Amino acid sequence: MATITQSPARQAVSGEARAAFAPIVLDNLTHSYGDRLALDGLCFDVRAGEIFGLLGPNGSGKTTLFRILSTLMTPSGGRASIQGFDVAREPNKVRQQIGIVFQARSVDLKLTVAENLKHQGNLYGLSGQDLRSRIDDVLGRVGLRDRKSDFVETLSGGMQRRVELAKGLIHGPSVLLLDEPSTGLDPGARRDLWRYLETLRDEENVAILVTTHLMEEAEHCDRLAILNEGKLVALGTPFELKSEIGGDVVLFETKSPEAAQTLGLRLSQRFGAEAVSLGNSVRLEHGQGHRFVASVVEAFPGMVEAATVSKPSLEDVFIRKTGHRFWTEIDVGMRSK
Repeated sequence: MATITQSPARQAVSGEARAAFAPIVLDNLTHSYGDRLALDGLCFDVRAGEIFGLLGPNGSGKTTLFRILSTLMTPSGGRASIQGFDVAREPNKVRQQIGIVFQARSVDLKLTVAENLKHQGNLYGLSGQDLRSRIDDVLGRVGLRDRKSDFVETLSGGMQRRVELAKGLIHGPSVLLLDEPSTGLDPGARRDLWRYLETLRDEENVAILVTTHLMEEAEHCDRLAILNEGKLVALGTPFELKSEIGGDVVLFETKSPEAAQTLGLRLSQRFGAEAVSLGNSVRLEHGQGHRFVASVVEAFPGMVEAATVSKPSLEDVFIRKTGHRFWTEIDVGMRSK
């Protein structure tokens, strides 16, 4: 597994100094649940005016990190700060800086859109004409100004998600935290949501942190932190991460896991290939994938059931960094229910 390291110059900069440049700063952030280490020394920044993605499968640490940043949990060790305020020691100041959109629904279906935002604004000390103007502005931003008098229960799932987003923006936060924001949305509503986030980034210079387990959603992020079992295994733009792989990704299908392991061993012995066995499949990277497939089929007749050649994806980045697939069979079964 690859290890993320910082340059000496980067290591020499304190968390306080980095906070002057980055709204969100993590310094050796750690959290444990008893004997289980959920976060293992995370270090990275989220900059103003960027959409930053936390990508990882179930159990990777995304939810734990989100709860720490939203002040719902105190870390076991290290430090996390938002706009220079320590999330553990100064939670009330942090809450003034952040807007939060949780995965679970938080809007009241029996209230109108405007009433939901009025109650949220009151929690932040907003009232009177200032609050009415803010509600009108935020609803215009998410395309719901003409629906402010509608009861939320009459809106589509995508529109309800926009109300959630408006609630998170009502007090004008400099940092927006979203936990799996597209859960339950159809493809069209998902596209709309990301268009609103991009507008918010570009026009308001808000730092946006999004947790996701969807590869296609992660492609929309300006930068990504890929987590696995609490560790930071990759950090960069989607393009940078995929460019590390270079050539083609080749996947050979065999009859059984045992056959895959045998083929992987022979590929190493014959071609010096660094192959990874994934169930019935063998995965490797090669500069000229199609030519390599022909050579393998000729060298090992009958061992290859099928072969595919593709350009690197974020899934391939994850496999390269961890040695296993993003989704386990259990995860896939749960997603299909």
